[in-house]
Amino acid sequence: MPVMETSHLTPREYWAQVKANPNRARFGFGRRPAIVNVDLQRAYTDIDTFKTAYQTDPRQIEHVNLLSAKVRALGGPVVWTYVAYLDPPIDAGVWGTRTDTPDSLQNIRHGSERAALDPRCEVRPGDVVMVKRMASPFFETPLGSILTFKGVDTVIVTGGSTSGCVRACVVDALSRSYRTIVPEECVADKHEIPHFANLCDMMLKYADVEPVAFVAAELDRLAAESRG
Repeated sequence: MPVMETSHLTPREYWAQVKANPNRARFGFGRRPAIVNVDLQRAYTDIDTFKTAYQTDPRQIEHVNLLSAKVRALGGPVVWTYVAYLDPPIDAGVWGTRTDTPDSLQNIRHGSERAALDPRCEVRPGDVVMVKRMASPFFETPLGSILTFKGVDTVIVTGGSTSGCVRACVVDALSRSYRTIVPEECVADKHEIPHFANLCDMMLKYADVEPVAFVAAELDRLAAESRG
């Protein structure tokens, strides 16, 4: 009977192996992309102020801004999500019951510094800024309706955390039959083990995890094709 494979590789080494496979299958890009920038809010990006914040690539938000500008130029939706809750946080449900400290998820309040998008994010008129309460930005939000209305066939997912809300968004996007793209430098997590393990999972099952330069080049290709 087959047994689970074992390995001496670290998650980082396993990710390098998966990424280097020249025969890995891809979903590829469609013709109408959107970008969903997940929870780039100060609670998770302001590493000098909040202990819940983390950083994987110091240029993450710079890369996100670049890709967002390219999607915007194509006429695709640019979506920024953040999490925030009522006081008391009854809208956090069971997710908000495991811990109760000032740093706990459910204690991010509407209008607070922790809920605010990172000021480095280049949010433009016409972008969608959307609060979410659970891991996936598709859960009980208008995101699906927005993507349907705009005729989207490809969803680029950035933000954090790789192992949490990004992965939840990716699984839900694929479940709705969107070609799903994760630019590697545009996602971040608190620790390298869940970060690289989930990059592997997404690459092997749910998404194309690609270098940001490749994603930017694909968006440029779509722009050139649209100009004829």
